[in-house]
Amino acid sequence: IRRILRTVCTPYCLFNCCVQLFGCSAAAQVKTSRETKGQFLSVNMAFSVGVMSAMYLTKGITGAHLNPAVSLSFCVLGQVQWGRLVPYCLSQLLGAYVASALVYLVYYDAIMDFSGGDLTVYGPNETASIFATYPSEYMTLGRSFLDQVVGTGMLMLCILCLGEKRNTPAPAELIPPIVAVIVLGISMSMSGNCGAAINPARDLGPRLFTLTAGWGTEVFTCYDYWFWVPLVAPPIGGVMGTFMYLIFIEWHLPDPDQPDNDSALSISETIKQPGPTWEKDVELKSSHF
Repeated sequence: IRRILRTVCTPYCLFNCCVQLFGCSAAAQVKTSRETKGQFLSVNMAFSVGVMSAMYLTKGITGAHLNPAVSLSFCVLGQVQWGRLVPYCLSQLLGAYVASALVYLVYYDAIMDFSGGDLTVYGPNETASIFATYPSEYMTLGRSFLDQVVGTGMLMLCILCLGEKRNTPAPAELIPPIVAVIVLGISMSMSGNCGAAINPARDLGPRLFTLTAGWGTEVFTCYDYWFWVPLVAPPIGGVMGTFMYLIFIEWHLPDPDQPDNDSALSISETIKQPGPTWEKDVELKSSHF
């Protein structure tokens, strides 16, 4: 038990707790101040800083997994053992729940002042969106599902190349800020419809907290039981993005032991060198450099 807690549960719990604490705190600040102390971009940037900080914090221990969809994709690739998937996901979920509780305690007075003590999912004074993601009024379940699939697929497509030595690998020490920028780009461009959860633990952990903290079952029943979309769509999108990377990028990269024939330069030229008593052709051939 001690070994499991040391090598798996505790680091992953701390990782997701760090990410959620940054992001949800920013969401609480922006929401309860009615955007006088931050804007929509503030939340996006805070989540990205949380990702970068958490990766630097735990990368040497856990490989910095924070997303069940990403963990599943690496299991499909054979880079993570399938037996680790469930413990990873549970730890990520626990970290998100704990972070939501901390945000609630820190911003309790602001939340109560903003909402008038009425914790709801709907209306101008709703506060549930501080913690979990919810769709815009115009979104259907089908479009919401597609939104999450595309966002998570882009995430996997962009991060899988970072360690590929046959392409343009990123320096190991710069991977956390690069991943943070990728997350920032996705959240800035694909969060208008559904909040860009792209992470089942990031959504379910806070949603479970709001269920137990006073928002009630409405956090699961609202918008035609929309809660299952950020649980199911991101893993599908992550696996699809992984296969897109394999089919369109990885399988076309040159073998590390094979010379690159396309860039090889072949030159063949003949130079005649006369001698004092004889003449002969000296053929100098240069190929493949």
